[in-house]
Amino acid sequence: MAPRAMWTGQLRLSLVSFGVRLYAATENSKKVSMNQLHKDCHQRVRSQLQCPVHGAVTRDDIVKGYEYEKDSYVIIEASDLDAIKLASTKTIELIQFVDADEIDALYVNAPYYLGPDGPVAEAAYRVIREAMRRTNRVAVGKVVLYGREQVVALNVSGKGFLLTTLRYPSEVRDGAQYFADVKDGEVDEEQVALAASIMDSKAAPFEPSAFSDHYTEAFHDLVKAKIEGSTPVVIDDEEAPRAFNFMDALKESVVQAEKAPKKPAAASRKKTAKKTSAKKPAAKSVGRTKKKTQKRA
Repeated sequence: MAPRAMWTGQLRLSLVSFGVRLYAATENSKKVSMNQLHKDCHQRVRSQLQCPVHGAVTRDDIVKGYEYEKDSYVIIEASDLDAIKLASTKTIELIQFVDADEIDALYVNAPYYLGPDGPVAEAAYRVIREAMRRTNRVAVGKVVLYGREQVVALNVSGKGFLLTTLRYPSEVRDGAQYFADVKDGEVDEEQVALAASIMDSKAAPFEPSAFSDHYTEAFHDLVKAKIEGSTPVVIDDEEAPRAFNFMDALKESVVQAEKAPKKPAAASRKKTAKKTSAKKPAAKSVGRTKKKTQKRA
């Protein structure tokens, strides 16, 4: 069964349009989240709304206000927001096409998958996808989502499209202010060459599966151990490396890189996949134990 779409509409390029479906490309379910409990009875603590003048208030007593200057607010009613809310046109309009490297990573916001809305739309979908693949271009367009106009980038991704919402310039900070104190001094060419040599020795195709969230894994192991009544294993921090002269450190890194055996990419992927699959039962075990514990409570 195909995943459930979070939005359906039209993708329009000039006079051409066809149905598309939008799907979430990421999920937050694996993130660690905890609740605040009272230390004596372990009941969950509830937040209370407080007015500094009148004390406790209910949600019915609250209105929204925008602080236009220090301690000065203008009240915003729900009807005010409805008046400026943009109607959803249910259309992703492609406005221009750019080279992929023209979009600064700072502007990239949230990713989504964009698929065809049924067999009728699939033929046009494949044509636009193939044309973009051959021209190696990224489409930039706009769509109204949740009452706000969003700027989006559309990239070819495998047999489909990856749609990414983009931030507006007003939402992006200028990085120059953070590097103002970095000097434009001369660099040692020998050191640069050594650093480049280390990078070359570590060059490899990007394999996302080779990286894992060690904190989340350790957290779930800790929870499982507590549920089972055992003491969790605490791993000490690694000893900090001794201080090196920068040049000596570069040279030693090059030597270590040359000594390290190079494994074929296929073998590396196979090993990574094996490690990843071996960890899945532990995660499932934690989930089942947690549900059982909640039921007893």
